Formats: sequence, C-alpha cells, structure tokens
Amino acid sequence: MAHSAQLPPSTLRAFLASEAGSGALLIAASALAILLANVSPVLADSYHHLLHAPLGHTLSAKLGEMTPHLWVNDGLMAIFFLVVGLEIKREWLDGRLSSWERRRLPVLAAAAGMIVPAIAYLLVIGDHAELRAGWAIPAATDIAFAIGVLALLGSRAPLSLKLLLTTIAIVDDMGAVAIIAVAYTAAISGTALLAAALAYGAMLALGRLGVKALWPFLLLALLLWYCVLLSGIHATIAGVLAATAIPIRLTPGAPDAPDSPLHRLENLLHPWSAYLIVPIFGFANAGVTIQGDLLAQLAAPLPLAVMLGLFAGKQVGIFGAVWMSVKLGLASLPRGATWLQVYGLALLCGIGFTMSLFIGALAFPGSPALAEEAKAGILAGSVLSAIAGFLVLRFAPPHADHDAIEAAQDREITKDGDVAA
Repeated sequence: MAHSAQLPPSTLRAFLASEAGSGALLIAASALAILLANVSPVLADSYHHLLHAPLGHTLSAKLGEMTPHLWVNDGLMAIFFLVVGLEIKREWLDGRLSSWERRRLPVLAAAAGMIVPAIAYLLVIGDHAELRAGWAIPAATDIAFAIGVLALLGSRAPLSLKLLLTTIAIVDDMGAVAIIAVAYTAAISGTALLAAALAYGAMLALGRLGVKALWPFLLLALLLWYCVLLSGIHATIAGVLAATAIPIRLTPGAPDAPDSPLHRLENLLHPWSAYLIVPIFGFANAGVTIQGDLLAQLAAPLPLAVMLGLFAGKQVGIFGAVWMSVKLGLASLPRGATWLQVYGLALLCGIGFTMSLFIGALAFPGSPALAEEAKAGILAGSVLSAIAGFLVLRFAPPHADHDAIEAAQDREITKDGDVAA
C-alpha cells in the first residue's frame, strides 16, 4: 500500500494536544462513573450491572465468562498498552530518550518516583500483610490526566516541563509494564507461553524480511494477545511485546516517517487510544462508592497508603531525584523552568489514575472490597496532586527569560518536530 501523504508536521505538538484532550475526556468519563455510583441506588445497580453482566462466552478458564468490564481491562487495554509500547520504542530509539544524556534525568526521576511511593505505601500499611500486594498502585503516573492539567495553565507552564513530564511518564510506563509482568503473574501455562513465543518470533521475522504492510503484524499481534491471555500472564503485556516487534525506520531530527510501520501504526491507533479507550477505561473503573464519612473511608490503611504514596511519595521521589541530579552535575534544570515549577511538576506526577486503577484491579482480584478501597485512595491522591500541582504552577513566578526561551523552543519544534528538554 502506498503512503504518499505526509504525516503530521510535529509529533510533539500532536502528542501534547491529544494527551490534553484525552485527559479532559478521562476526567469527564470518570466523574460520570462516580456520579452514577453514588447519586442513587438504582443508577448504581444499573452501572455495576452494565459492567459485570455475563456475555455468554469464555476466553480462558482463569477469567471465566466474559463481561464488558473484562473486555475493557483485558481487551481494549491491550490496545492501550500497544500504543504505550510504540511510544516507548519510538522515544527510546528515535526521540527524546534516544541518547543516554537525554535518558538520564527522566530515568532517575521516574525510578525514584516509583520506589519512594512504594516504600511510603508499605510503611503506612505496616503489619497488614493482606494489603502488601498493592505496593505498586501508587508507583504510576497518568500522563493524559497530568498533561490535561498542564494544558489548563497555557503558556504559564514551560514547554520544557511538558517534555520532562512526558519523558518521566514514558519511563514510568516501562516500569509499570515490568511490574505487571513480574509481580502480578501467577501460574503460567507453558504450552500457551510457547505459542505466544512462536507468534512473537513470527512478528520479528516479518520485520527482518522487510515487510512494511501492517495487517500481517496485526493478525499475529491478535494471536499473541490470545496466547498470552491463556498463558496466565496478563493479556495487556501482549500489547507491549507486539510493539517491540513492529519495525521502525529511524528519522533523526524529523517527527515521522511515512514508510515506517511503527510511525504509521502509532498515528493510526493513538487517537483511538486517547479519545476512546482511556475514557472508557476510566468510566469502567472509577465508579467508587463514596461513603457518608469520607474522612473515615480514606483513613483506612489501604486508601491512606495509596493516597499518601501518590501525593507525598511521588513529589518527594521525583523532586528529590531532580534536585540531586542537578546538584551532582548529572543533569541540568529544564530550560526556562524554576525550581518551584519543577516542584509543581513533581506534584502532578502524583496523578496515578489510569495505570494505578489498572494495577489496583490486578493487586486484589479476589477482593472487590479491597479493590474499592484502593480506588478511593487513587482518586483522593490523584485529585490532591492535581489541585496542588495546578496551584503551584499557576502562581509560581515565571523564569526571568521565559518568553525568549519559549519562542526559541517553538522555533525548534517547527523546524525539527522535536526538541530536547
């Protein structure tokens, strides 16, 4: 198939715009879910029945009869993870993470931003051994939600902060995928895993043979997804695996390559993921029941641990890592940003939401009550982080050379389609 039409002139601009729009839709869909779950018992029953009604077919013995909720979390989210994998591969090989100099600060910040919240969570739950499986819930950052908050600030948020937030979130996604694959996988079927390996190998072989058409890769990705589903590893991991096998043509200094399968697939899927899949996931998973005594609900060990992990652990881990990196000469402060603005960014990284909700469902699969408690902590920690981060960035004095630096970076994007933070 010929692809003579040019792709968007700036992947960066398109990415930030789509993430901001996705964040707004995610907030609206999640707010609707919370409203339906709390406004009346009749609507709450209808909401839960819609999500958990048996559909009359079974894909695996582990999952049992499929429901809309299972299709969202195990099916649609596999496409979301495929897009995440494509973004990670592109950024790592051909984007803002393509050199160790560029990777250093996001990797250090993301690592600290995952480790410190997990430690905070474990400290808060103390001796409650049944809650330890949720240690990874506050380790994630929701890029769509966070970019959506940044979009509300307009030009008051330096472009370099948006770039740093994006790269931290991408590295954070890599860590979350690894956690899901390792920490939340139980018994594994060797036969299904072997079949998945053969499907993955076939995808790699197509790439080596120079195949540019997308449909063979997509058919094998579907087979890979089903084999991973049967294997016992969470099916969404198949999305990331498939992404690593999609060929890419490197285009240094340019935003996209029309003859690159990876670029074409990412441009094809990203709008569907951002504007449909992520909001549907938010609607299907954010419907937590708010109790009459909200403070007592949040003071329980699990929601408190999640909330403090996101709100306190994230800001301490990320801001501390950036501060140490700059002071030790490992990295420099983002261009045009002040320390107070970097602190505001660290607060926004406490918006866990999508990935945190996803990990929460994996952490307590047999306990709906604990899953609901985790949701309450995720919502509280994410909202606190969003409000605090917005206020800090809204009232933080701009860098003395803010206008000149922003104009220079805008010219770089117009020329090259990308810019270093």
